[in-house]
Amino acid sequence: MKFLDLCKVYIRSGGGGSGCVSFRREKFIEFGGPDGGDGGKGGSVWVEAVDGLNTLIDFRYQQHFFAKSGQPGMGSQRTGKTGEDIVLKVPVGTEVLDEDEETILADLTHVGQRVLLAKGGNGGWGNLQFKSSTNRAPARANSGQEGVERTIWLRLKLIADAGLVGLPNAGKSTFLASVSNARPKIADYPFTTLVPNLGVVGIDGHEFVMADIPGLIEGASEGAGLGVQFLAHVERCAVLLHLVDGTSETVAEDYQTIITELEAYAEELGDKPRITALTKIDALDEETLEARFAELAAVVDGEVFAISGVSNQGMPDVLRRLYAQILEGRVVVEEEAPWQP
Repeated sequence: MKFLDLCKVYIRSGGGGSGCVSFRREKFIEFGGPDGGDGGKGGSVWVEAVDGLNTLIDFRYQQHFFAKSGQPGMGSQRTGKTGEDIVLKVPVGTEVLDEDEETILADLTHVGQRVLLAKGGNGGWGNLQFKSSTNRAPARANSGQEGVERTIWLRLKLIADAGLVGLPNAGKSTFLASVSNARPKIADYPFTTLVPNLGVVGIDGHEFVMADIPGLIEGASEGAGLGVQFLAHVERCAVLLHLVDGTSETVAEDYQTIITELEAYAEELGDKPRITALTKIDALDEETLEARFAELAAVVDGEVFAISGVSNQGMPDVLRRLYAQILEGRVVVEEEAPWQP
Protein backbone atom coordinates (compact mmCIF):
# COMPACT_ATOMS: atom_id res chain seq x y z
CA MET A 1 0.00 0.00 0.00
CA LYS A 2 1.35 3.42 -0.97
CA PHE A 3 1.68 6.11 1.65
CA LEU A 4 -0.18 9.39 1.13
CA ASP A 5 -0.43 12.04 3.83
CA LEU A 6 -1.86 15.08 2.00
CA CYS A 7 -4.73 15.30 -0.47
CA LYS A 8 -7.26 17.76 -1.84
CA VAL A 9 -10.96 16.84 -1.70
CA TYR A 10 -14.08 18.48 -3.14
CA ILE A 11 -17.30 18.03 -1.18
CA ARG A 12 -20.90 19.17 -1.60
CA SER A 13 -23.88 18.56 0.65
CA GLY A 14 -27.27 17.82 -0.83
CA GLY A 15 -29.87 20.51 -1.45
CA GLY A 16 -33.28 20.37 0.19
CA GLY A 17 -36.26 19.26 -1.85
CA SER A 18 -38.90 21.78 -2.91
CA GLY A 19 -42.24 22.00 -1.14
CA CYS A 20 -45.36 20.85 -2.97
CA VAL A 21 -48.43 22.88 -3.94
CA SER A 22 -51.36 20.49 -3.79
CA PHE A 23 -55.01 20.49 -2.80
CA ARG A 24 -57.14 17.67 -1.55
CA ARG A 25 -59.81 16.92 -4.09
CA GLU A 26 -62.00 13.90 -3.35
CA LYS A 27 -65.53 13.11 -4.25
CA PHE A 28 -68.02 13.78 -1.47
CA ILE A 29 -65.40 15.70 0.55
CA GLU A 30 -66.83 19.16 0.90
CA PHE A 31 -63.79 20.92 2.35
CA GLY A 32 -60.53 19.74 0.76
CA GLY A 33 -57.94 22.39 1.45
CA PRO A 34 -54.17 22.40 0.90
CA ASP A 35 -52.24 19.17 1.46
CA GLY A 36 -48.83 19.82 -0.13
CA GLY A 37 -45.98 18.15 1.80
CA ASP A 38 -42.56 19.57 2.66
CA GLY A 39 -39.40 18.76 0.73
CA GLY A 40 -36.88 16.31 2.16
CA LYS A 41 -33.65 17.48 3.77
CA GLY A 42 -30.44 17.16 1.76
CA GLY A 43 -27.68 14.79 2.80
CA SER A 44 -24.71 16.10 4.81
CA VAL A 45 -21.00 15.39 4.45
CA TRP A 46 -19.17 14.07 7.52
CA VAL A 47 -15.60 13.03 8.24
CA GLU A 48 -14.91 10.20 10.70
CA ALA A 49 -11.72 8.71 12.13
CA VAL A 50 -11.71 4.92 11.86
CA ASP A 51 -9.37 2.17 12.99
CA GLY A 52 -7.26 0.16 10.55
CA LEU A 53 -6.16 2.98 8.23
CA ASN A 54 -2.72 4.59 8.15
CA THR A 55 -2.75 6.40 4.81
CA LEU A 56 -4.99 8.66 2.72
CA ILE A 57 -4.36 6.66 -0.45
CA ASP A 58 -8.11 6.10 -1.02
CA PHE A 59 -8.54 9.80 -1.74
CA ARG A 60 -6.03 9.70 -4.58
CA TYR A 61 -8.52 7.82 -6.74
CA GLN A 62 -11.66 9.68 -5.68
CA GLN A 63 -11.58 13.36 -4.83
CA HIS A 64 -15.23 14.36 -5.33
CA PHE A 65 -17.90 13.52 -2.76
CA PHE A 66 -21.43 14.79 -3.36
CA ALA A 67 -24.29 13.96 -1.01
CA LYS A 68 -27.73 13.35 -2.49
CA SER A 69 -30.40 16.02 -2.46
CA GLY A 70 -33.74 15.61 -0.70
CA GLN A 71 -36.78 14.64 -2.74
CA PRO A 72 -39.56 17.19 -3.38
CA GLY A 73 -42.70 17.07 -1.25
CA MET A 74 -45.83 15.41 -2.59
CA GLY A 75 -49.57 15.68 -2.21
CA SER A 76 -51.52 14.04 0.59
CA GLN A 77 -49.19 15.75 3.06
CA ARG A 78 -46.27 13.48 2.10
CA THR A 79 -42.78 14.74 2.95
CA GLY A 80 -39.98 14.06 0.49
CA LYS A 81 -37.29 11.51 1.29
CA THR A 82 -34.16 12.79 3.07
CA GLY A 83 -30.93 12.58 1.05
CA GLU A 84 -28.30 10.10 2.22
CA ASP A 85 -25.28 11.42 4.10
CA ILE A 86 -21.71 10.82 2.94
CA VAL A 87 -19.00 9.88 5.45
CA LEU A 88 -15.32 10.33 4.61
CA LYS A 89 -13.42 7.66 6.54
CA VAL A 90 -9.89 8.76 7.44
CA PRO A 91 -7.05 7.48 9.66
CA VAL A 92 -6.73 8.63 13.24
CA GLY A 93 -4.51 11.70 13.34
CA THR A 94 -5.99 13.37 10.25
CA GLU A 95 -6.40 17.13 10.17
CA VAL A 96 -9.07 18.74 8.00
CA LEU A 97 -7.90 22.05 6.54
CA ASP A 98 -9.78 24.76 4.68
CA GLU A 99 -8.93 25.60 1.08
CA ASP A 100 -6.13 27.93 2.21
CA GLU A 101 -4.26 24.91 3.71
CA GLU A 102 -3.82 26.83 6.97
CA THR A 103 -7.17 27.07 8.76
CA ILE A 104 -7.81 23.86 10.73
CA LEU A 105 -11.45 22.82 10.56
CA ALA A 106 -11.09 19.58 12.53
CA ASP A 107 -8.41 17.46 14.17
CA LEU A 108 -9.39 13.80 14.49
CA THR A 109 -7.28 12.28 17.26
CA HIS A 110 -9.28 9.25 18.39
CA VAL A 111 -11.29 6.45 16.82
CA GLY A 112 -14.96 7.27 16.27
CA GLN A 113 -14.52 11.05 16.30
CA ARG A 114 -16.96 12.51 13.77
CA VAL A 115 -17.20 16.08 12.45
CA LEU A 116 -19.77 17.73 10.17
CA LEU A 117 -18.08 19.36 7.17
CA ALA A 118 -21.08 20.42 5.05
CA LYS A 119 -24.65 20.46 6.32
CA GLY A 120 -27.44 19.42 3.98
CA GLY A 121 -30.00 22.02 2.94
CA ASN A 122 -33.42 22.13 4.62
CA GLY A 123 -36.42 21.09 2.59
CA GLY A 124 -38.89 23.73 1.44
CA TRP A 125 -42.33 24.08 2.99
CA GLY A 126 -45.38 22.80 1.14
CA ASN A 127 -48.48 24.95 0.81
CA LEU A 128 -50.03 23.20 3.83
CA GLN A 129 -47.58 25.17 6.04
CA PHE A 130 -48.96 28.48 4.77
CA LYS A 131 -52.58 27.77 5.64
CA SER A 132 -54.04 30.35 8.04
CA SER A 133 -57.35 31.73 9.19
CA THR A 134 -57.26 34.39 6.50
CA ASN A 135 -55.65 32.33 3.73
CA ARG A 136 -57.51 29.05 3.49
CA ALA A 137 -56.11 28.02 0.11
CA PRO A 138 -52.47 29.12 -0.23
CA ALA A 139 -51.06 28.46 -3.67
CA ARG A 140 -47.36 28.84 -2.90
CA ALA A 141 -44.53 26.71 -1.55
CA ASN A 142 -40.84 27.22 -0.73
CA SER A 143 -37.91 25.96 -2.71
CA GLY A 144 -35.42 23.79 -0.88
CA GLN A 145 -32.25 25.27 0.60
CA GLU A 146 -29.16 24.77 -1.55
CA GLY A 147 -26.32 22.54 -0.40
CA VAL A 148 -22.87 23.70 0.67
CA GLU A 149 -19.98 23.24 -1.74
CA ARG A 150 -16.40 23.60 -0.55
CA THR A 151 -12.84 22.44 -1.10
CA ILE A 152 -10.87 20.95 1.79
CA TRP A 153 -7.47 19.42 2.41
CA LEU A 154 -6.85 16.26 4.41
CA ARG A 155 -3.45 16.11 6.13
CA LEU A 156 -2.35 13.04 8.06
CA LYS A 157 -0.11 13.33 11.10
CA LEU A 158 0.72 9.89 12.41
CA ILE A 159 0.06 9.47 16.11
CA ALA A 160 3.10 8.02 17.89
CA ASP A 161 4.51 8.29 21.40
CA ALA A 162 8.14 8.67 20.28
CA GLY A 163 9.73 9.84 17.03
CA LEU A 164 13.10 9.09 15.44
CA VAL A 165 15.04 11.96 13.84
CA GLY A 166 18.52 12.20 12.38
CA LEU A 167 20.53 12.46 9.20
CA PRO A 168 20.11 9.85 6.45
CA ASN A 169 21.87 6.59 7.37
CA ALA A 170 21.99 7.48 11.07
CA GLY A 171 20.51 4.08 11.89
CA LYS A 172 16.87 5.05 12.46
CA SER A 173 15.31 2.21 10.47
CA THR A 174 17.76 -0.30 11.96
CA PHE A 175 16.79 0.92 15.43
CA LEU A 176 13.05 0.54 14.71
CA ALA A 177 13.51 -2.92 13.21
CA SER A 178 15.58 -3.98 16.22
CA VAL A 179 13.06 -2.95 18.88
CA SER A 180 9.77 -3.73 17.10
CA ASN A 181 8.20 -6.00 14.50
CA ALA A 182 8.26 -3.22 11.91
CA ARG A 183 10.31 -4.09 8.84
CA PRO A 184 11.37 -0.86 7.13
CA LYS A 185 13.73 -1.03 4.19
CA ILE A 186 17.37 -0.87 5.33
CA ALA A 187 20.34 -0.17 3.04
CA ASP A 188 23.72 1.59 3.08
CA TYR A 189 22.75 4.57 0.93
CA PRO A 190 21.06 7.89 1.86
CA PHE A 191 17.28 8.21 1.77
CA THR A 192 16.57 4.50 1.95
CA THR A 193 13.49 5.43 3.98
CA LEU A 194 11.11 7.34 1.74
CA VAL A 195 7.94 7.20 3.82
CA PRO A 196 7.26 7.17 7.59
CA ASN A 197 7.09 3.83 9.39
CA LEU A 198 5.40 2.94 12.67
CA GLY A 199 6.39 0.21 15.13
CA VAL A 200 5.11 -0.95 18.52
CA VAL A 201 7.99 -1.10 21.00
CA GLY A 202 7.95 -3.21 24.17
CA ILE A 203 10.10 -2.71 27.27
CA ASP A 204 9.62 -4.15 30.78
CA GLY A 205 6.06 -5.23 29.99
CA HIS A 206 5.05 -1.83 28.63
CA GLU A 207 4.39 -0.80 25.04
CA PHE A 208 4.53 2.45 23.09
CA VAL A 209 4.41 3.47 19.44
CA MET A 210 7.48 4.78 17.66
CA ALA A 211 7.62 6.62 14.30
CA ASP A 212 10.57 6.58 11.91
CA ILE A 213 10.65 9.37 9.29
CA PRO A 214 12.98 9.93 6.31
CA GLY A 215 16.28 11.55 7.19
CA LEU A 216 16.86 15.29 7.23
CA ILE A 217 19.82 17.07 5.67
CA GLU A 218 21.15 20.61 5.88
CA GLY A 219 18.76 22.97 4.11
CA ALA A 220 15.79 20.63 4.49
CA SER A 221 13.64 23.50 5.78
CA GLU A 222 14.27 25.19 2.41
CA GLY A 223 13.36 22.09 0.39
CA ALA A 224 16.68 20.23 0.17
CA GLY A 225 16.50 16.45 0.08
CA LEU A 226 13.03 15.31 1.02
CA GLY A 227 12.52 18.64 2.77
CA VAL A 228 10.46 18.75 5.94
CA GLN A 229 7.30 17.26 4.43
CA PHE A 230 7.36 14.35 6.89
CA LEU A 231 8.23 16.27 10.08
CA ALA A 232 4.51 16.71 10.75
CA HIS A 233 4.43 13.03 11.71
CA VAL A 234 6.54 13.64 14.82
CA GLU A 235 4.68 16.78 15.94
CA ARG A 236 2.36 14.73 18.15
CA CYS A 237 5.16 12.70 19.77
CA ALA A 238 5.86 13.15 23.47
CA VAL A 239 9.62 12.74 22.94
CA LEU A 240 12.11 12.65 20.07
CA LEU A 241 15.03 10.23 19.87
CA HIS A 242 17.85 11.96 18.02
CA LEU A 243 20.24 9.41 16.50
CA VAL A 244 23.74 10.51 15.50
CA ASP A 245 25.88 8.27 13.28
CA GLY A 246 28.90 7.17 15.30
CA THR A 247 30.91 6.34 12.17
CA SER A 248 30.77 9.99 11.07
CA GLU A 249 33.88 12.12 11.73
CA THR A 250 31.71 15.19 12.43
CA VAL A 251 29.23 14.02 15.07
CA ALA A 252 28.91 17.45 16.68
CA GLU A 253 28.14 19.13 13.34
CA ASP A 254 25.68 16.36 12.44
CA TYR A 255 23.86 16.88 15.73
CA GLN A 256 23.62 20.64 15.24
CA THR A 257 22.35 20.26 11.66
CA ILE A 258 19.26 18.37 12.83
CA ILE A 259 18.60 20.79 15.70
CA THR A 260 18.75 23.72 13.27
CA GLU A 261 16.29 22.09 10.88
CA LEU A 262 13.86 21.18 13.68
CA GLU A 263 13.82 24.74 14.97
CA ALA A 264 13.43 26.13 11.44
CA TYR A 265 10.37 23.92 10.88
CA ALA A 266 8.54 24.81 14.09
CA GLU A 267 9.60 26.36 17.37
CA GLU A 268 7.53 23.90 19.42
CA LEU A 269 9.27 20.99 17.67
CA GLY A 270 12.65 22.41 18.59
CA ASP A 271 11.52 22.69 22.22
CA LYS A 272 10.14 19.15 22.38
CA PRO A 273 11.92 16.79 24.84
CA ARG A 274 14.82 15.01 23.13
CA ILE A 275 17.03 12.06 23.92
CA THR A 276 20.32 11.77 22.05
CA ALA A 277 22.08 8.53 21.15
CA LEU A 278 25.32 7.74 19.33
CA THR A 279 24.66 4.81 16.99
CA LYS A 280 26.69 2.07 15.27
CA ILE A 281 29.09 1.72 18.19
CA ASP A 282 29.69 -1.92 17.21
CA ALA A 283 31.64 -0.60 14.21
CA LEU A 284 34.01 1.52 16.34
CA ASP A 285 37.08 0.62 18.35
CA GLU A 286 37.14 1.64 21.99
CA GLU A 287 39.42 4.66 21.52
CA THR A 288 37.38 6.11 18.64
CA LEU A 289 34.14 5.49 20.51
CA GLU A 290 35.35 7.38 23.57
CA ALA A 291 36.54 10.33 21.48
CA ARG A 292 33.33 10.69 19.49
CA PHE A 293 31.11 10.13 22.51
CA ALA A 294 32.95 12.91 24.34
CA GLU A 295 32.69 15.21 21.28
CA LEU A 296 28.92 14.67 21.08
CA ALA A 297 28.36 14.97 24.83
CA ALA A 298 30.11 18.36 24.77
CA VAL A 299 27.43 19.90 22.52
CA VAL A 300 24.38 18.08 23.87
CA ASP A 301 22.45 19.60 26.73
CA GLY A 302 21.47 16.40 28.50
CA GLU A 303 22.25 12.72 28.71
CA VAL A 304 23.81 10.90 25.74
CA PHE A 305 23.51 7.16 25.12
CA ALA A 306 25.76 4.87 23.09
CA ILE A 307 23.83 2.16 21.23
CA SER A 308 23.96 -0.38 18.44
CA GLY A 309 20.87 -1.63 16.66
CA VAL A 310 22.77 -4.63 15.33
CA SER A 311 24.35 -5.94 18.55
CA ASN A 312 21.61 -4.49 20.81
CA GLN A 313 24.16 -2.69 22.99
CA GLY A 314 22.60 0.02 25.14
CA MET A 315 19.14 -0.44 23.61
CA PRO A 316 17.19 -1.35 26.80
CA ASP A 317 18.50 1.73 28.61
CA VAL A 318 17.37 4.05 25.80
CA LEU A 319 13.93 2.42 25.64
CA ARG A 320 13.45 2.76 29.41
CA ARG A 321 14.42 6.44 29.21
CA LEU A 322 12.01 6.98 26.32
CA TYR A 323 9.14 5.31 28.17
CA ALA A 324 9.81 7.35 31.30
CA GLN A 325 9.67 10.54 29.24
CA ILE A 326 6.42 9.42 27.58
CA LEU A 327 4.84 8.78 30.98
CA GLU A 328 5.96 12.22 32.16
CA GLY A 329 4.35 13.79 29.09
CA ARG A 330 1.08 11.97 29.73
CA VAL A 331 0.96 13.27 33.30
CA VAL A 332 1.41 16.84 32.06
CA VAL A 333 -1.43 16.42 29.55
CA GLU A 334 -3.76 15.08 32.26
CA GLU A 335 -2.93 18.02 34.54
CA GLU A 336 -3.67 20.54 31.77
CA ALA A 337 -6.99 18.92 30.81
CA PRO A 338 -10.00 21.16 31.58
CA TRP A 339 -12.28 20.20 34.43
CA GLN A 340 -15.47 18.39 33.48
CA PRO A 341 -18.38 17.41 35.74
